[in-house]
Amino acid sequence: YKMSKRRVCYFYDSDFGNFHYGPGHPMKPQRLSLTHSLVLHYGLYKKMDVYRPYRATQHDMARFHSPDYVAFLKRISPHNTALYTDLLSKFNVGEDCPVFSGLFDLCSISTGGSLEGASKLNSGLCDVAINWAGGLHHAKKYEASGFCYVNDIVIGILELLKYHSRVLYIDIDIHHGDGVQEAFYLTDRVLTLSFHKYGNCFFPGTGSMFETGSQQGKHYSVNVPLKDGVDDQSYLYIFCPIVQACVELYQPSCIVLQCGADSLGCDRLGCFNLSIRGHGDCVEFVKRFNLPLLILGGGGYTIRNVARCWTYETALILDTPISNELPYNEYFQYFGPDFTLHPCTQTRIENQNDRLYLDQIRQTTTENLRLLQAAPGVQMHHVPPDLFTFEHMSEPNPDERVTQKEQDTRVEPDNEFYSGDKDVDHETSPIDV
Repeated sequence: YKMSKRRVCYFYDSDFGNFHYGPGHPMKPQRLSLTHSLVLHYGLYKKMDVYRPYRATQHDMARFHSPDYVAFLKRISPHNTALYTDLLSKFNVGEDCPVFSGLFDLCSISTGGSLEGASKLNSGLCDVAINWAGGLHHAKKYEASGFCYVNDIVIGILELLKYHSRVLYIDIDIHHGDGVQEAFYLTDRVLTLSFHKYGNCFFPGTGSMFETGSQQGKHYSVNVPLKDGVDDQSYLYIFCPIVQACVELYQPSCIVLQCGADSLGCDRLGCFNLSIRGHGDCVEFVKRFNLPLLILGGGGYTIRNVARCWTYETALILDTPISNELPYNEYFQYFGPDFTLHPCTQTRIENQNDRLYLDQIRQTTTENLRLLQAAPGVQMHHVPPDLFTFEHMSEPNPDERVTQKEQDTRVEPDNEFYSGDKDVDHETSPIDV
């Protein structure tokens, strides 16, 4: 069924793609530049409010992380690591999570986008907020982990909990969303649902079906452990009914979806076999619940496919079909030899998830879900002040006719006259006055 047009906010900071984890490191922030370039050249930016994200402060990060860990992230740089050898090992910084120039700024942009997205959803200023720079689900309260330093997801959800009594978190990254699960393991205010590869010492090693939460949060952590080679058909066979059951039984008033693209076939660090369409089908399924939705990035290490995937999912959220032929852009050479949006991502990895195994998981998971107290309520309590007050934003410059901010947030109506390739009148010549 077709919904009325939903208002979409999209966060992007052009500085983000310039950060570099170091030579040979699989995490490449440049994938955000590729994604944004496709979003621009497909014309998708015209259909949503585009914002440069707020930059999160140490105080914002300390809403979840320990203040001494955040202070360390702020201080550390490639020039002073020798002074902090004890703290590097204490906070798990060095190997997978290296020190690089601009580390704190990267965390600040990633977290700021998720925080501002949550705040705009709370204020009713949008129905869907997209922050592809977010989704860093491994970071822990006291330490970095798995290429993640600050857990923007947890900080975004804490903001959402000011207005929403129940938040559903869904994670389709190939890795278990351990940092988010751990943060909310003891509460029924957030139901965490993660679909991931489990077994054979695959990182981070957590996420078995029997991790279901504890104390007040018993049954509010749901894990769907999968084996190598899962394809679109198997993934959707298990994804749709479990998500449906979570929404019906838990009745969240808001959903956070982490769209890690390392679950695609051909990923440098992954072993699943999803196509970009199959990954997008999960996003489409979640969108149809018509609940306020925070969409985040995550893993993804074959960057040409990450950019394709997140661009396709941006178009799905906007209900805007886009061509399989990629528009020419400054990163065009990355997308060869086919230059299409949906290249074949099938690999020779055999699907080890047979129907029997999938049915067993489906059954165990839905039985566990029946044990949770349907839609737990929340006691009346003081709501902390909002992070942003959108009424009193800075005054525009009176000498500028249309400010950059107004251009970014202008949404082109569907009946707007076309220009360029689709201009049916071909009125490109200068007008005689």
